[in-house]
Amino acid sequence: MLFRARLGTFLTFALGGLLCGVWVARMPALTDKFGIGPGAAGMVLLVWGVAALAAMQGLRGVIARVGSRAVLRIAAPLAAATAALVALAPSYPLLLAAIAVFGMAFGVMDVAMNAQASVVERAHRRPLMSGMHAGWCVGAMTGGLIGALTAFAGLSFTQTLLGAALAALPAALALGRTYLADAPAAAAGPQAGERGRLPLAVYLIGALAFIAFMAEGAVADWSGLMLHDELHAAEWVAALGYPLFESAMLAGRLVGDRLRTRLGTRRLLVTAGAGTAAGATVVVCAPAVPMALAGFFLTGLMVCTIVPTMISLAGTTAPGRSSAAVAQVGAMGYGGLLLGPVIIGFLAEATSLRVGLGMIVVLALLIAVGARLLPIAADADLAAEYALAEARAQAEHKPALSSAA
Repeated sequence: MLFRARLGTFLTFALGGLLCGVWVARMPALTDKFGIGPGAAGMVLLVWGVAALAAMQGLRGVIARVGSRAVLRIAAPLAAATAALVALAPSYPLLLAAIAVFGMAFGVMDVAMNAQASVVERAHRRPLMSGMHAGWCVGAMTGGLIGALTAFAGLSFTQTLLGAALAALPAALALGRTYLADAPAAAAGPQAGERGRLPLAVYLIGALAFIAFMAEGAVADWSGLMLHDELHAAEWVAALGYPLFESAMLAGRLVGDRLRTRLGTRRLLVTAGAGTAAGATVVVCAPAVPMALAGFFLTGLMVCTIVPTMISLAGTTAPGRSSAAVAQVGAMGYGGLLLGPVIIGFLAEATSLRVGLGMIVVLALLIAVGARLLPIAADADLAAEYALAEARAQAEHKPALSSAA
């Protein structure tokens, strides 16, 4: 039962990543279909992000009343169905309307699947959230590869996204059977103690999460156009930038917790910020496609640990109000995911896409500096906590192996 719920939630994250990965990877085909420039493409991303963020904010009370399982069973299939509307939009105004509906459905799905991941994590009594977000990377990488293959095969934006949406719909319906019911305390609504102003440290963590999400969103949404428009790569080659970035994110998140234990939280964040700046510099200064692709990979490998670490810190910064702190940091982070690509789009329209993406370098350096201001507990305590969890896991496996023998 628990394994099925864990796998089902992991696959739900992967499904969400796939839907995003397909349409982001085919952004050059979208701009060609409607004959729009970077500014108009940025408006598409803005409408999608605003709609998603509005749905995220409005869903908290609904999840508190009915639970994440009930919401996710509706939201995941709805996200797939509304992605089909985006694929079939015949004009730019109708595209904006369709992308708004898709954004709202996707925002609901995003909040609900993170809440469901928290339910599964508590049921297992050990950290699983990083692995769930690795599922998102798997899906986004797969979606990006699908985008590259369909571009190479000459399929249109409409054919690609519609096919992905029609495949995702029955998968989303089937995954609804795997989710766990929320605990009665979680479904009863927010506790009175979770209302009111949070400690200042939570908002500092949220600000750094905002910056990290800006950097992630900028690479995800503009990598294809950077390769296609600035470096004149073929469309199918340009579509490889996003899945390459996500594959690096996946690799980094699979080892992120171990690195945090060995390096310490502060050193990990400083290193990740500096490394992200280095990777983005390679992208901005790349004279040819292979170097830009290498830069995207390095950027993904470095930036991937920042957001999960920020969310983890938020949960320990306000004792007794961890859910409120995590929600606040998450909301601020998604604000960065919304604004980052849009700002870069307008900068690219006024100057060039290289200049716009150069903003990532500045943002990453701000993370490296800001990490030194965070009220982080002693890293020795963190290492001991992870070592104890690993020892307990090994102790649980040994009796099972002995009985099997």
